[in-house]
Amino acid sequence: MSLESLREEVCRANKMLQQYGLVCLHSGNVSGLDRSTGRLVIKPSGVDYETLTPEDLVEVDLITGKILSGHLRPSVDLPHHLYIYRNMPGVGGIAHAHSDYATAWATVGRPIPLCLTEIADYFGAEIPCAPYVDNEGDNIGQAIIRYRNRAPAILLANHGAFTWGPTAIDAVKLAIALEDVAKKAFLACQLGKPLEIPLEEARKWYDKYHHGYGQIVPPRTPTTVSRGGSGPGA
Repeated sequence: MSLESLREEVCRANKMLQQYGLVCLHSGNVSGLDRSTGRLVIKPSGVDYETLTPEDLVEVDLITGKILSGHLRPSVDLPHHLYIYRNMPGVGGIAHAHSDYATAWATVGRPIPLCLTEIADYFGAEIPCAPYVDNEGDNIGQAIIRYRNRAPAILLANHGAFTWGPTAIDAVKLAIALEDVAKKAFLACQLGKPLEIPLEEARKWYDKYHHGYGQIVPPRTPTTVSRGGSGPGA
């Protein structure tokens, strides 16, 4: 992917945070990484989502953490993004938000229970909640990595949520899904104790969703038109 395309994708992903009501004012951020070049782009600190442009994003070297291009300061969460990318080779996009319902669960230090087939579809397990850590150095990154094999999302106690995926857009889609299931699980708790889905059943839902959902467009195969006009392409 070209740097220009990466900037455009990550800019769009950041704007989706606001479009879907996951952020307040300047909070939240999304980054995207091109592993072929080892360069990532991330939202700048304190910039309005409405005015954000691809050119505003800050380009950073994955290995050194040095700023390669950009006229603005990067998000203060850059160290956490770098730590995740360095320790999770399959990740190409990260989203961070303080969305209402997901953060409510984080505020009480509770994981979101595996009580919906949607949770199984998107995450394959309950959404874990890591204990509170401060934002010094790699503390947040390390807290996230400790839970990396549970689900592609995590709540940070008293803070908010991180989601990740193959691309920046994928990471934001998971952030949107996370807020949706966080709300439904919260509402269910008002009626009683949610019925949880066994993990082995959740894995079935997850596998089916990720291997059978949506449209698969087969590759186009060339057809041969006979000179007489009666061939398969006629």
